[in-house]
Amino acid sequence: MDEESQLLECTEETNVASALGMVSTTGAMKACQTAKIKELGTALLAAGFATIDEQAKALGLSRSTAWTILKANHKSSGLSAAVINRILAAAQLPPAVRRTVLDYVKAKAAGHYGGSIAQRRRFLVRLSAAARIEVLEMPHYAIRKDRRVRRGLRSRATGAR
Repeated sequence: MDEESQLLECTEETNVASALGMVSTTGAMKACQTAKIKELGTALLAAGFATIDEQAKALGLSRSTAWTILKANHKSSGLSAAVINRILAAAQLPPAVRRTVLDYVKAKAAGHYGGSIAQRRRFLVRLSAAARIEVLEMPHYAIRKDRRVRRGLRSRATGAR
């Protein structure tokens, strides 16, 4: 099953569960997000990285950060743009793990895991230019072409004008 159909399946399952009142929409989205992040560990194991030390080195992260991500004990907001940038810049990153991270970023940017439009825009702006091009096939200037939007994002994020 390809990644797009898995995401669609996860979305359909969460919509049905939400409609039946079994789980809140937010809870269902977070469950899908957690499942996608757990796929990183599965992809690392399949690529032959068995220990946490090997996995952390492959991801380009410290052991504690890798442990938190792989055990799905991350914040409810998911992986930050900074962590994603570090993972995608890792020299030893296996192709399957890279695909999983890029699929995660696409889904997060599309709003499948929640977040307002402004939050998703900030997330995209904080991704490295290389990551944006890979994920969204969007050049660096496309996100920041309107200076007023960029200033507005900076103002809201830091509280300064």
